[in-house]
Amino acid sequence: MLTPSPRIGVLIPAHNEALSIALVLGEIPAGLAQEVVVVDNASTDATAAAARAAGATVLAEPRPGYGQACLAGLAYYAAQPASRTPDILVFLDGDHSDFPEEMPALLAPILSGAAELVIGSRALGQRERGALLPQQRFGNWLATRLLRLRYGGTHTDLGPFRAIRADALARLGMVDTNYGWTVEMQIKAARLGLRVAEVPVRYRRRIGTSKISGTVRGTLGAGYKILWTIFKYW
Repeated sequence: MLTPSPRIGVLIPAHNEALSIALVLGEIPAGLAQEVVVVDNASTDATAAAARAAGATVLAEPRPGYGQACLAGLAYYAAQPASRTPDILVFLDGDHSDFPEEMPALLAPILSGAAELVIGSRALGQRERGALLPQQRFGNWLATRLLRLRYGGTHTDLGPFRAIRADALARLGMVDTNYGWTVEMQIKAARLGLRVAEVPVRYRRRIGTSKISGTVRGTLGAGYKILWTIFKYW
């Protein structure tokens, strides 16, 4: 059971997001999170300095990979004393494509006891024109259709903006170090029978060039890894 005032932690993987990270941090509702952790994932710009100046706890993870950065953040939280360990973790991108001010809506199903994992669905929410490229929309559609075919439910998105109870996350045993992180979480949640909900979230064009959809190599690499992860657990 969650306490009446659960501790909320925010985890932001960030690779070369010096231009956007302060904006993201500034839009997180004041007083909502006990701690905001930015994992500087092999950045070659001033991401770490910008995040630190904006008040975040900054971790250095030199090994590249979205999942690797998330795992580094989880290891940090696991090493904290019980009084500082969050009850709920919110994952958020550092490129300013998500709307951090929507965090209360993301947390609501968990706080009410209706869900253990909540996915912010860009497919159900309003998207700025050009925010999701055609290859992203198709890949997302294919992956979520496969998830629904295999596990049922109403998956519509693999969006990175999500919240999960810390005890549920620990049961998942996350291991992916790159593009398969979000789909691994949803697959394992389905396999364990976690209560999963989706809420509509807005989505806008990111600041800077995407490391995934912005290049052919990134797009193909991400698509391959997501499908590989789905069939690995099939």
